[in-house]
Amino acid sequence: MPLGFNLEAGSSGDILPIIKWDAKAGDLLKQDRYQASDGTWQKDEQELSLPIQMAMDLGEIEVGWLSFASGAPDFRMAKITEPFPDQPSQDHKQAFRVRVATKDLGLREFSHSAKTVLRALDGLFNQYEAEAASHQGKVPVVTISGTETIKITSPQGELRFKVPEWKITDWIDRPALMDGGAAAPSEPAPVAAVAKPPAAPAEPTGANLF
Repeated sequence: MPLGFNLEAGSSGDILPIIKWDAKAGDLLKQDRYQASDGTWQKDEQELSLPIQMAMDLGEIEVGWLSFASGAPDFRMAKITEPFPDQPSQDHKQAFRVRVATKDLGLREFSHSAKTVLRALDGLFNQYEAEAASHQGKVPVVTISGTETIKITSPQGELRFKVPEWKITDWIDRPALMDGGAAAPSEPAPVAAVAKPPAAPAEPTGANLF
């Protein structure tokens, strides 16, 4: 079942640390906050290596609208079992929001509003619906194996975007952290400087995600 997005061309929960997808570069990033030596809070982004596996709470995914017009994300979302919300403003774009987790990343939030990524998510959700009845009480393990280049013709010429190549490769018991367990730290201890560690290694199998 499609998620209710209008994907024709042209056309609030707990605060968690996030992962994000760069649809131009085809990079998966994790974002954390840290306190610099002057006391200000900064953001640190690190690229995650592909392939990677993560538990994705597709049964509780939210769909709706997202705007960054104010400088901060403004979500107007609904569960997939609820009516799709009305568009709050012209600045709000169709979007999704879903929780993902691994032992190393903890509990994080993943959202996007690019139509190319929404289409890719529709395909992933179709697989979820086809398999969910056979895996009651479990959550899917999604493997992001690489990227697919999508070409779009626009008045400005041909545009190229990269979407995740992903599919459900396993099902596991629902991790406790998805229901109130510890999330990845959103406010780590103060540090004078941040040295970025190497990109996180890929998780080899769904069985050892937690």
